[in-house]
Amino acid sequence: MNAESTIKTMRRRPTPFTEAGAWREVGGGWQPLFGNFRGAGFSVEWHDFFARREIDWAASFHSDCVELCLNLDGHGFVEGKGSRTGFAPNMAGFYHRKDEPLTAKRSANEQHRFLTVEFSCPFLAKHLAGTEATLHPVVRAAMENRPCQLVSGATVRLSASQQQLIATLRQPPVYAAAQPLWYQCKALELALTFFIQPPAGEEMFCTRQQRLAQDRVEQVIFLLKKNLAEPPPLEELGKKIGCSHFYLSRIFSAQTGQTITQHLRQLRMERAAELLRAGELNVTEVALEIGYSSLSHFSAAFHEMFGCCPGLYPIKTPTQRLQ
Repeated sequence: MNAESTIKTMRRRPTPFTEAGAWREVGGGWQPLFGNFRGAGFSVEWHDFFARREIDWAASFHSDCVELCLNLDGHGFVEGKGSRTGFAPNMAGFYHRKDEPLTAKRSANEQHRFLTVEFSCPFLAKHLAGTEATLHPVVRAAMENRPCQLVSGATVRLSASQQQLIATLRQPPVYAAAQPLWYQCKALELALTFFIQPPAGEEMFCTRQQRLAQDRVEQVIFLLKKNLAEPPPLEELGKKIGCSHFYLSRIFSAQTGQTITQHLRQLRMERAAELLRAGELNVTEVALEIGYSSLSHFSAAFHEMFGCCPGLYPIKTPTQRLQ
């Protein structure tokens, strides 16, 4: 082959996809942890950044991929074929990009912390063979390389153990030589956890109990958000949801890794941040709006969560100063 033919061949060869460009704006906020999507068939990545403006998340999606997102902080969405899946703090979900690009955005003026596991369809077809009847339709269609009317599965709340798994994936408890096998096992564990759905009319007892616990936790969070300034006492929450307040406290901590009081404080601070970003209320008004009668207590709680006093938010957080 002469030089001219070599140049023509190189020009025809497509440029390999890389998602580094999609995360260039967040710098070290994007950290590949392990794997290679094209080589190993899966990759694990950690994201931790403050978005000063809306981030085009879809630019990081590989084609022919099912991606699982374990979302700890920040809001975002994935959209395609007329359906939309939203991500909120402590929620998990997955989506499939075949050939057509998806639409996906990460909200501006928010701290985002989430872990993604990208699975190539051939990897799933190899390792999940025999489970097709129990797989979510999106995953099954991806494995079988056929069209599907959906691009994503519904989001579910992350349990405390799943949140702990995220921390473990960031710092694997095994020697480097064992990490390839360890990461593959963890990736498959996550795939089985989130991609499998029980056949119609069938549900294991432990799965049913887990679902009921999640439903009760969602009801608690809904009731707290409904009235942050004067939330129902624990005993009343138990009565509204239909279980003892002792049991409610236990399952809430098991599901979220927080007590109800700790989660209420988090919800209040998140709401305070939203109100301060909107700029329609001053700090004292925001404190009263979310149930704080003491401005000093509010400022201390806000500083603990966001790293700055509320009067300087959102332009003086440590993350923003670094950027």
